Order: sequence, then structure tokens, then C-alpha cells
Amino acid sequence: MTREDKRALTCCFTGHRQIVDEYLTVKEILKREIIRLIESEGVRYFGAGGAIGFDKICSSIVLELREKYPFIKLILVLPCEEQDKYWNDGEKAYYRELKAKADKVVYVSKEYTKDCMFRRNRHLVDNSRFCVCYCRKRNGGTEYTMNYALERGLEVVNIYDEINKK
Repeated sequence: MTREDKRALTCCFTGHRQIVDEYLTVKEILKREIIRLIESEGVRYFGAGGAIGFDKICSSIVLELREKYPFIKLILVLPCEEQDKYWNDGEKAYYRELKAKADKVVYVSKEYTKDCMFRRNRHLVDNSRFCVCYCRKRNGGTEYTMNYALERGLEVVNIYDEINKK
């Protein structure tokens, strides 16, 4: 399978580290969207950045859905080997477990650099056809990544906008 063939079957995630007041709604809409991508669009690969918050929710849902759809793959694209350096013990334990359950782990940098998060986000978008995000603030890395995905022609679904259609 060529890189372009794989890209056509790939969805990346980007979102804020804090989900305010709407965690269950985000999770419900996100799960429905991931199932739609699998069943209607043929998506097989899901790329996540391994961060706390939205990335964690996305990764958990993909891992849960692997029971029903054993052909889907979770690919973690991580900014550096020590991403969890300042996390608490519970977050670090979850992170280790997540990396162990992922189908593939890619590091864009061995050590933290000022642009490793930026490079991680671009790698996710550059290797995807779809982008599912949670962007409520119109500044920062999530907004940049969402706009980059739009510029690159990805089909983008913003879960925050889906919640606020109601």
C-alpha cells in the first residue's frame, strides 16, 4: 500500500487538553463520528498526539472500538520521548499503558525542542485525509492545526461546533 493509499484511510485528532463542562457530550459525538468514518469512509488508521484531554478521549474510544472493528489501528505520533515529564503519576501510568496498546508509536523528536509539538501536529495532518478536532478557542496549537488541515484539503469535523449546533 502506498503512502497516499494509507493517507486516504487515515484520520488524525487534535484538540484542547481541557474539556470544559461537556466531557460526556464530547465523548458521545466523537464516538459516533469515529464509527461513521470507519463504516462510511473506510477509515482504518487513527493518529493521535498522546496528550492529556482530547487526545486521551480519542485514543480511548479507538481502543474500545477495536473490539468491534479489529482492523482499525491506533497510531501515536508523539512530539518527543519525554512528553510526560511533568505529568502526575496517574497521567504517566495511563500514558505508558496507551503506548503499550497502540499499534504504532512515532516520535518526531528524541528530545523536547521548541517546535516538536508543531512538527507532531503537521505530521498528523500531512498523513491524514480526515481531521476530527475539538477547537473552542480561536488561538493556539489546536486552532493552528485545524486551519492547517483545512488548508491541506482534509475533511474537518470540529466536535465543539457539532455540540453548539443544538
